[in-house]
Amino acid sequence: MICVSIGRGRHKHMIAEHRHLVEQGAELVELRLDYIDREVNVKRLVVDRPCPVIITCRREADGGKWRGTEEDRLTLLRMAIAEGVDYVDLEEDIADSIPRFGKTRRIVSLHDFQKTPDDLEKIRDRLCQLDADIVKIATMANNPHDNFRMLRMIASSPVSTVGMCMGEIGTPSRLLSGRFGAPFTYATFHHERALAPGQLSFRQMREVYHYDDINSETEIYGVIGDPIGHSLSPLLHNAAFRREALNKVYVPFRVPASHLDEFIRDCRELGVKGLSVTIPHKEAVLRHCTRVDGAVKGIGAANTLVFEDGEIVGWNTDYRAAMISLDRELKTQERPTPLAGHQALVLGAGGAARALAFGLRRRGADVVICSRTRQRAEKLAKDIGCRALAWDDRSKVKAEVVINATPIGMHPNVDESPLDKNHLRPNAIVFDTVYNPEQTLLIKQARKRPCRVITGVEMFVGQAALQFKHFTGMDGPVDFMREQMKRAIGAVKY
Repeated sequence: MICVSIGRGRHKHMIAEHRHLVEQGAELVELRLDYIDREVNVKRLVVDRPCPVIITCRREADGGKWRGTEEDRLTLLRMAIAEGVDYVDLEEDIADSIPRFGKTRRIVSLHDFQKTPDDLEKIRDRLCQLDADIVKIATMANNPHDNFRMLRMIASSPVSTVGMCMGEIGTPSRLLSGRFGAPFTYATFHHERALAPGQLSFRQMREVYHYDDINSETEIYGVIGDPIGHSLSPLLHNAAFRREALNKVYVPFRVPASHLDEFIRDCRELGVKGLSVTIPHKEAVLRHCTRVDGAVKGIGAANTLVFEDGEIVGWNTDYRAAMISLDRELKTQERPTPLAGHQALVLGAGGAARALAFGLRRRGADVVICSRTRQRAEKLAKDIGCRALAWDDRSKVKAEVVINATPIGMHPNVDESPLDKNHLRPNAIVFDTVYNPEQTLLIKQARKRPCRVITGVEMFVGQAALQFKHFTGMDGPVDFMREQMKRAIGAVKY
């Protein structure tokens, strides 16, 4: 179950949002009395409530907005209990001073906005002793391991426990807490009005992650990277899982490079079945793979990990999706290897550039690598067996295939292009791996030359569909995934 937190300055707005949420399917809401900017009328808020409520009045020290006296705050909480509210949230230090009364259930809570303490289990056991029906612990995640500790604590709790890590790194704990036994998790009314760091909206929790369908048997998948908040992979994979009626969830894991090794070890305990891998981990994850496919060996990077039978198997679906897209564009040519002898310019030297350069070399193209970091370009060129040029010399390459494998042109910098339009040869193939927006400035200019174009949407959807195959053994629903992605990026206004 999802508890939606409402924090508004006026009673009527809080009541209106409460009713709206119930119409949208909410089963539990938290009314934050500390957000009301006038004298609080508890009875008005709860007398005709359309669904169960949690009454909370949080002090500033605990992340709230209450600026009145502590005596007045405790009076409000006692009034809520007297009105027969369904739940009341009591911090650890006041739980003993507010006795149980009537049918109101007690949530005894602790918040730490600096860290996730080392002694989570001891804290939980301490809260359990305060006549708690539900224990709530919310802490700040400073590394991915904090999520695993929080979920492990929930699973071993003798009292029903709501646990979550705050901040972007803590998002997985919010999404997976129900799988490990939490009675509910928290969401906000709207993604732009989060009441706690890293809080997702009710709509995201339901429509993207289908939180209410997650249970103890749900298999866990996800994407790892840093940053990760922009990724559309959760949207595509969760939609595809739901379409095929698979009991799986796909979660974003923000994993800084310094925590990658610990994260991979934690995945085994958590029961993660598969991962998509993005910047900056595509090369580093290889040290954890017990087996890889031929493309990964040649490229030196993997974008997909599958955990099976005690092994970690690495795949590179970037490569296969990119080559499928190129082959489709070249299918009208009669030569069996239509790229052979043609000059290809690859802009960038990251994981996607590696995959594309490797595929182009295997098809006989004369590949030139240009990166804003010359050292990385030279290393990639050496690894793949091609040439590297300085970034400022990229316009000197008379390329018949141009690949943008940099983030240049990505939202919000949509007015940027990695190559001047005057250096695009008519009838060349221009392949931009940027997918948001799909119609980048480079793609728009290439169409006018005119060039043949391949957008990042085709590659992204293609690699995701291949990952879906590795994750499930089923063919990925390419057309459906493309529709989901275009709908998502189409909602962004430029």
